[in-house]
Amino acid sequence: MGIDFITIIIIAATVVMSLKGFKDYSFFEKNKFNIGRIRRGEQSRMIASGFLHVDQRHLFFNMITLYFFSGIVISRLGQVKFAIIYFGSLLAGNLLSYSFHKGNANYTAVGASGAVTGVIYSAILFDPWMKINYVIPGFLFGIGYLFYSIYGMKANNDNIGHDAHFGGAIGGYVLTLIMAPFLLDEILMVGVLAIPIVVLFIMKRAGQI
Repeated sequence: MGIDFITIIIIAATVVMSLKGFKDYSFFEKNKFNIGRIRRGEQSRMIASGFLHVDQRHLFFNMITLYFFSGIVISRLGQVKFAIIYFGSLLAGNLLSYSFHKGNANYTAVGASGAVTGVIYSAILFDPWMKINYVIPGFLFGIGYLFYSIYGMKANNDNIGHDAHFGGAIGGYVLTLIMAPFLLDEILMVGVLAIPIVVLFIMKRAGQI
């Protein structure tokens, strides 16, 4: 399986910045997602934080996942539109996280998980019957993962940025449909993949999350 140039660039930049962040505390602190700092005008953190990770395991998992799913999206949309989905999903994930935690100036997060989740959801739109772990259909995995994210946001009992993951999926879903409107011909599958997104906004509006 080959790897596209844009994927190499994103992985290389993320690895370099993450490794620097592991060793350089001030660099890590300057670029991580932080509500208080963003409210003071440091919006660059909305993107820069996606190139940092808490440890090597976190970094490896995100980059290997990106490697496996990026090719599907690039083969359908090309490298430029893939980059739009990646960075758009990263931003969407952090925007949703910001909306959920804007009252907590001390809230922080790092990682490319939102961007990677957006790429996964985009790939699932193109190939909903792909097999995850050789068993689970892609669309069931996507829906299940987002419902798990809703549970994680509601429980709020771990150190995982479920809201950023969910926001990334929304970004990947919306941007993919904008750039590949022919997918709307499969309106049933598009609607099924939107179910957890609709559920989240209903729960948020009802104050249940």
